[in-house]
Amino acid sequence: MTAVALGLPRVRPAGAPSTLGRPDTDALVDRYGRVAHDLRVSVTEKCSLRCTYCMPAEGLPAIPRDDLLTPAEIGRLVGIGYRLGIRDVRFTGGEPLMRPDLAEIVRRSRAAAPGVRISMTTNAIGLDKRVGELVDAGLDRVNVSLDSIDRRHFAELTRRDRLPQVLAGIRAALDAGLSPVKLNAVLMPETLAGAADLLAWAVEHGCRLRFIEQMPLDADQNWDRAQLVSAERLLDVLGERFDLTPVGREDPSAPAEEWAVDGGPATVGIIASVTRSFCGDCDRTRLTAEGTVRSCLFGNEEVDLRALLRSGGATGSAGAPGTHVPDGGASDAQIVAAWQAAMWAKPFAHGLDRGAPDAGAVGGPADDPEAFARTERSMGAIGG
Repeated sequence: MTAVALGLPRVRPAGAPSTLGRPDTDALVDRYGRVAHDLRVSVTEKCSLRCTYCMPAEGLPAIPRDDLLTPAEIGRLVGIGYRLGIRDVRFTGGEPLMRPDLAEIVRRSRAAAPGVRISMTTNAIGLDKRVGELVDAGLDRVNVSLDSIDRRHFAELTRRDRLPQVLAGIRAALDAGLSPVKLNAVLMPETLAGAADLLAWAVEHGCRLRFIEQMPLDADQNWDRAQLVSAERLLDVLGERFDLTPVGREDPSAPAEEWAVDGGPATVGIIASVTRSFCGDCDRTRLTAEGTVRSCLFGNEEVDLRALLRSGGATGSAGAPGTHVPDGGASDAQIVAAWQAAMWAKPFAHGLDRGAPDAGAVGGPADDPEAFARTERSMGAIGG
């Protein structure tokens, strides 16, 4: 078996990024005034599929079990994030359903942050068997990754013949009231011909479909801009079968631009991450399965919160109002400071500071507004 590296991000000691110039606020704000309200939490690198645009055929190297955040640690970080302004939490992977303790993770997160919306990005394989416990634990919604409803094509894309299990999971989510059920489809030359069929299926079954321009996040590093299927090309193809009326975004930070399908109420969304970058309105912060903060999907700087959670470094803040100091771990105040510092250092766009509104920012004005910093980790290792 060929080994595929998870990548070696630059993991800083907790709190290392400079906070020079940061305003006195609890919010997870960055240098460009963006405030994080949306938290993505990867819970595993494991997956039951091997999508060609995400993972190599043999999968990613396993993360040692002791290196993964525990349900208690995830719940604690979600609670801290909630106090810092996080209002949406989405569990990702890999495939979250590969964690047997997923319901406990959701339950602890719900208890720590009762006001957040909790969702999950999943391939839905096995969801029909676990949806009840997840809803009882506090799960509100699911995003299901589905690139084709043609069984043969699905098997080619995912290297697994498991479309019937995916569709069973989607039906279970709909029956359980996890609405709206959103479908995510990655735009590729090999999926374009089936895009209209996928949209028709989504409309028929009451799901909200969103197409995503493919980004350079594949483990095999085969992404080629010349092969990119753009939002404009997709609209041309869908327009041959449907009457599409632009309706814009749900809110400025929403990544998907929406179009009404045949007059509505059904809609289709397009996340044009490459050709219509929305980095200037990004409100996300990410936790990897190993407990590091990534301020940007394409940024290779990570700040280690797991080390704080498991350290004996709590000093000064013990006993302060609202401060939690578990045995052997850092105080909430120390974790807050590290998280805030990580977000203050967030790059402007795609892992770079090119194109920043302040011409004096690191990297200066844009010479290529669509440039990407090639990540040292793939999407499967980072978490979607």
